[in-house]
Amino acid sequence: MTPKFIQGIQFCGLFYAQVVRPLLQSHFPQLEYSAALLGSGSEILGYDTPMSSDHHWGPRVMLFVREAEMAVAPDIHQMLAENLPYTFLGYSTHFSEPDPNDNGVQHLTVVDSGPVNHRVTVQTTRSLLTDYLGIDDAEKLSPVDWLSLPQQKLLTLTAGAVYHDGIGLEALRKRLSWYPQDVWLYLLAAGWARIGQEEHLMGRAGLVGDEVGSALIGARLTRDIMRLCFLMERRYAPYPKWFGTAFKQLACGAELYPILKKILTAGTWQNRQKYLIPAYEHLARKHNALGLTNPLPETTIQFFGRPFDVIALHGFADALLAQIRDPQLAKFPIIGSVDQWSDNTDLLESQALRENIAKIYS
Repeated sequence: MTPKFIQGIQFCGLFYAQVVRPLLQSHFPQLEYSAALLGSGSEILGYDTPMSSDHHWGPRVMLFVREAEMAVAPDIHQMLAENLPYTFLGYSTHFSEPDPNDNGVQHLTVVDSGPVNHRVTVQTTRSLLTDYLGIDDAEKLSPVDWLSLPQQKLLTLTAGAVYHDGIGLEALRKRLSWYPQDVWLYLLAAGWARIGQEEHLMGRAGLVGDEVGSALIGARLTRDIMRLCFLMERRYAPYPKWFGTAFKQLACGAELYPILKKILTAGTWQNRQKYLIPAYEHLARKHNALGLTNPLPETTIQFFGRPFDVIALHGFADALLAQIRDPQLAKFPIIGSVDQWSDNTDLLESQALRENIAKIYS
């Protein structure tokens, strides 16, 4: 019988509270630690469904201890392997070994004897930063550091849940919760610049009979509009699978999502432009509501007399750049952060490449 599905954040919280915490109190009563569920996995963002339980999903907890306490990590692991129940709320607590032929995927596997191959990990906050983000310290991040960190990774460290915080994990998450003001201004400017680079090209492609090319540009513009909305609402954007789902949860989602859907399903460039116009104008209103610059026009204009309605031509990017006080950041090319100029999964997921990404800005 298939057990009742419980979303991972709640499920793992119950697993920690009812099983892991009592065992830690009994066997390591003096241990100071934090317990959480962060990082990879759809359950971190609350988007997991029964389909998610076919890989990696299950009762798991991340324990964080101070560097000096890492010596007891093997003992904690072994204690849990020997004392965890074989099931929790109908689900096995035992995971298969990582499958080398399937990206290291682990599956819940039913056992009734021997030690439990569990997924309660023990690490330090420093190792979390190093292994997941490719940085050593969150205290002194430079603008280049911020720009080389993908939003989808920042999101999954600052989302999720902290079930117990004995060593300051929440303080670390707070430091990563949003960009410094100047970096935010730069990213907003880069977002407007991207729209300015292509807003007139959607109609131009369509005007010469290339509706496929026009549709592709329209889709790119749609994504750039959505990304700007995330930035304006101070929300990190998730990776593609949950990008639209998360967008619908923004304050602007209810109004803009149906409009954006019409842009993507329009059959002609004229209809595409018809729906891009209200989306553009919504962006302009959101920009002015932020109060970051002097008010700018909120209606589209034609692109130098051509029949293509545009909005970025009003100068949103330049107005934002003029507000940046950091002299180093003010000199950067307006390419934005790594996920504004690349959507390559291997690049965005590789913490080992972060330093090389940072060199682009210098």
